[in-house]
Amino acid sequence: ANTDCKLPTSACDFKFEELGMSIAAGLNKKWHSMLPRTDLGNLLCGNFSVAYAAVFNERFYAVAIFSQPIIRSIAKNGKTIELRRMAICKDAPKNTASRMLAICCKLVKKKFPQIEKVVSYLAVDVHKGTIYKAAGWTPVGDVVNARPQRKRGDKNRATGPLQTTSRKQRWEFML
Repeated sequence: ANTDCKLPTSACDFKFEELGMSIAAGLNKKWHSMLPRTDLGNLLCGNFSVAYAAVFNERFYAVAIFSQPIIRSIAKNGKTIELRRMAICKDAPKNTASRMLAICCKLVKKKFPQIEKVVSYLAVDVHKGTIYKAAGWTPVGDVVNARPQRKRGDKNRATGPLQTTSRKQRWEFML
């Protein structure tokens, strides 16, 4: 690794380490382009959750947050985890996102051996899926509209006000 430089010059320069969820949520808030807010209780709910950071010279450059899937039909088998947020700082080198996906999936499998699949949702109105393709993920199913936003006092289940209104595509990676 190139530890003499102030900034990393390659995505291969990073160490990856597990991170507390509060710190991970704070990094996401600082760097995420569309979804900076997260609900910490939501990230910690379910049977498993974990966050990882890409680190160089004791500084964070990327964060990935995983938790039990939000969609109950996917979560019920107990063998799937969802990449809820991934955010990269502006100083990170090229290919940081795809390397982050690849390494973090290996770390998830080591921490949770029962997990067989990782899912994530791409906002297709904003992103093309380049990092998922580069990391070997597969798009699954149709592109779907976002669920309607929850209105104050509405008890029906729907996406909350923190979610994007972009159409979504689910991506999957088999561990």
